[in-house]
This record gives sequence, C-alpha cells and structure tokens, in this order.
Amino acid sequence: MAILRAPQTARVLAASLLGRIPLGAAPLALLLFAREAMTLTVAGLLVGAFTAGTAVGQPMFARMADRWRQPPVLRLAAMVSTIGFALTAARVNLPVTVLAAGLAGLGAPPFESCLRVLWRDLLPAQQVQTAYTLDIAVQEAIFILGPVVTLAAVALAGPGGGLAAAALFQAVGTLWFATTGAVRRWLGEPAVRHWAGPLRVGRFRLILGALLMVGAAVGSVTVAATGYAESFGARSWAGWLLAAQATGALLGGLLYVRFTMLRRYVTLPRVVGIFAAGYLPLLLTPAPPVMLVLMAVSGLALPPLLTVAFVAIDEVAPAGTAAEAFAWAATAFSVGSAGGAAAAGALLDAVGQLIAGFLLAPLSAAGACAILLLGGRPRHTRAGSLQSC
Repeated sequence: MAILRAPQTARVLAASLLGRIPLGAAPLALLLFAREAMTLTVAGLLVGAFTAGTAVGQPMFARMADRWRQPPVLRLAAMVSTIGFALTAARVNLPVTVLAAGLAGLGAPPFESCLRVLWRDLLPAQQVQTAYTLDIAVQEAIFILGPVVTLAAVALAGPGGGLAAAALFQAVGTLWFATTGAVRRWLGEPAVRHWAGPLRVGRFRLILGALLMVGAAVGSVTVAATGYAESFGARSWAGWLLAAQATGALLGGLLYVRFTMLRRYVTLPRVVGIFAAGYLPLLLTPAPPVMLVLMAVSGLALPPLLTVAFVAIDEVAPAGTAAEAFAWAATAFSVGSAGGAAAAGALLDAVGQLIAGFLLAPLSAAGACAILLLGGRPRHTRAGSLQSC
C-alpha cells in the first residue's frame, strides 16, 4: 500500500499501535484483577475509572502537544500511567485502587490524536482520509492482541500480570514513537487560542454526543461479555469474545478501505444505525461458539463509523486544535465506555439476567443515531462522502 511505503509512516503507525495496546488490554486486565476478590460491580467500577481517566487525560495532553512538542508530552503521560498501574496492582485499599486505575487511564499517551495530525506532514492531502481509515482498521489489532496479551500475562504471572504487561507495552511504544524523526520535528500550528478549544464549535459538540453514546455501547458489552463468560463457567471466554469482536471490526475496516465507492453513500446516522443493529443478535446469548460469531458481526460497523466521524471532525476543528479535537473524540468515546461499563456491571448484579447487560448496547447506539438525526442534516464533504452533523 502506497501509504505504508511513504517514509516513516509504517514506523509511526506500528509504534502507536504498540503503545495503544493497553487500551485493549487494561479493561480486561482490570476485570480479571478485580474479580479475584471483588464483585462484578467493583470490577466495572475499575474499568470505568480507567476509561474516565483517559477521558480527562487525552484532551489535556493533546492540548499540550498542540501548543508545544509531542515527545516530552508523551513521555510525561506514560510515566503518570505507569505509576497508576503500579498502585493499582499494590491493592492498598478500595478507594486507592479505584483512584490508581483512574490515574493509569489519565496518563495514557494520546497516540491517536498525535498520529492523526502527523498524517498531514507525512502524506499528500488526497491520501490523508485513507490514512485515517487504515489507522482505524489496523488499530483493531489493539483489541485483538490486548485481551490475548492480558490472558497470557495473567496465566504466567497471576492477576497482576495483565496490569504489568499493559504498562510495559505502553512504555516501549512511547519510546519508539517519540524518537521518530517526524514526531521530533512536528510543531503545533500557530493560531489564536481559545479556552474552549474546538468545543466552541456546535457541529463538533454534536459529533461528540454521538460518540459518547457509541462508546457506551462498546463499554457495556465489555462487562456483559465477562458476565456471559462467567455464566458458562470459563472466565477466559471473555477475552476470546472481545477478540472476536475486534476481529470483526478489523475486517469491517479493511473492507471499507477496499470498497471506497461505498463512501459516497455513507452518512453518520446510517452507519450508526447499522452499528446499533449489529448488537441486536447478542441478546440471544447463545452457546459460546455461536456467540463468537455474533460478537464478530457486532464489530463490523465500528471502523467505518469512526472514519466518517473523524473526517467530519477534521473539517470542523478550528486551526491549531487538531490534536485536541481528535483527543476530545477519544474522550467522548471513553466517557461513554466508562458509563456503559459501570451501568452494565451494576445492572447485571442487580437483575442477574445476561440479556440486561447486552441490551444496553443497541439502546445506546440508537441514542447516538437519534442525536445525529435530530441535530443536523447530511451534507457533502470535500472528500466526496456524506456526513451528518
């Protein structure tokens, strides 16, 4: 592929993926760590704290990168996150453990936003959208490898092994990414600064609202899948179910890259509606082999959805706020994921029915579709695809 043959693009993509493995590994690592001695509600709380921490840290560190340079910001963030993982594994007491999980998420380096602002420097303008799609598709490897890394680390080193592995991959990825020439040379775009950054744009806030609900759908399924696996007497099934969903997302992203003609028919409400429909079969909660297939189907629409959203964000973000705008998108997704995980854990403990946990996903996705349909109309973008915001 021409994009990967361009100088330094393969390296920054690979390094960012390595550094983002904790985003796929940490939720399951926290769940398995907590379930050794805690309820599913507390396990969901730890996942919620981690994802809520990323919600705060991503735009904070991305704004710093927009104004200064990426390498020192990335190194500082990784240091904060490593401390958080260490404190979580220490299991001092419940309040400290929850706060430590939040700190681990707070310091997660903003690879996603830092990478996306680099594409403009590394590639011709006409290839930037394709780079977004490729990045979103390939990053599903995070959610395939993350659970596998967690399960392997837990098998080798016990419940805390998953947390240690997440911190290690993050540190190595940060070092590799931050020492790349293009990253060291990149400087933020000069612009008039505003305290609200990209949040002052109404269309941008609309996209964030939709991504919030999409994140809630994804987060609720993470906890629901764990409850499902426990109901079948094998907690390790949770990792395979999440890996199957990520595999489906990887396939969906690659198909979207391959069939570019589909982009002219895609709108954000349409793809969110398809995303919602993909979660409905999970309500059947069949035997694990069939559930693996259904989880893969549920992941197909996520990369196209995020691609359309990121193209729209790139259009509406004010000058000098690109990295922060992409980070706010990750924040909206993370906040929704945190809420979805916490709600699913509490609902499963209270109701005791697996269908209750899986029901949150299609309902949340339907809410995202409603936000877009009520908040705006489709319009043509410069790339020729349709957006609705």
